[in-house]
Amino acid sequence: MDPLRKTSLAAGVLYVLTFVSIPTLALYGAVKSPGYLTGPGPDTSALLGGALETVVALAGIGTAVVLYPVVKRQNQSVALAFVGTRVLEAATIFAGIASLLTIVTLRQAGAGAEASGVAQALVAQYDWLFRLGQSTIPAANALLLGSLLYRSGLVPRILPLIGLIGAPILVLSNVAVVLGLWGQVSATAAIAALPIAAWEFSLGVYLIVKGFRPSPITAARSTGELR
Repeated sequence: MDPLRKTSLAAGVLYVLTFVSIPTLALYGAVKSPGYLTGPGPDTSALLGGALETVVALAGIGTAVVLYPVVKRQNQSVALAFVGTRVLEAATIFAGIASLLTIVTLRQAGAGAEASGVAQALVAQYDWLFRLGQSTIPAANALLLGSLLYRSGLVPRILPLIGLIGAPILVLSNVAVVLGLWGQVSATAAIAALPIAAWEFSLGVYLIVKGFRPSPITAARSTGELR
């Protein structure tokens, strides 16, 4: 298989993998509830949610690392910034996982009702990390990678255009959530997040099925310039 095809296939698979965390909204329901700390659990759903989010964090970093050698040919600074935002996003995910799994540890240690304030603080910390990491940074990712792919023509321009349009919509939605205009878990917030989700999923599927389109960047490989 052509090295560029391997790169596009790997990037596509990693992008699709970032969607495995969709069930965490339901899986984290119990651990985020007020009575969890003094109740019998269960802990399995929270641990599974943490495992899925770990996969998402690592896959997110992987997408940037795999794509970097290709898209840096378009603009190295923007490509490096994309790697940075992906790593930052993963860091917030890991911090969020640690916040909720700390509540699991407190319950297992028999912390009791006196630790309820700590548990509430950890849930609030997770929610803020989610807003900053998994709700806001993807907009920056879309702007950075979307601009690289749009200008390079490595994929059909309609795909990065979806991300470039969806990025400001997502940011405005997150501002509205912070201002209390609608909830983080609401139909309006979900609709505002759809363009970014569609951009990332469609990009992943396209890279798996089709790979990169011919462009000056792909042509560079034939002359030995692509590293």
